[in-house]
Amino acid sequence: MLSPEKQREYWGRTSRLMWLLLFLWFVFSFGVHAFAWQLNQITFLGFPLGFYMAAQGSLIAFVVICFWNAFSQNKIDKDFGVQED
Repeated sequence: MLSPEKQREYWGRTSRLMWLLLFLWFVFSFGVHAFAWQLNQITFLGFPLGFYMAAQGSLIAFVVICFWNAFSQNKIDKDFGVQED
């Protein structure tokens, strides 16, 4: 069992991770698509960047965010001794 001080520290780190990942999710969900027309001026692998980011880039980013969340939260849990067996 964690002391109240350790609980606050644990929640602080977990909360910062959550808000960072939520911000990145928002950027890749809405931000990239909001500027798709401007991004289409740039090409990537022969495709307009706006199209590429909407069709492939956002999906890749979401998968990376999911794995990053799992890895980072497991590290936080391990640091505080509350990891799953």
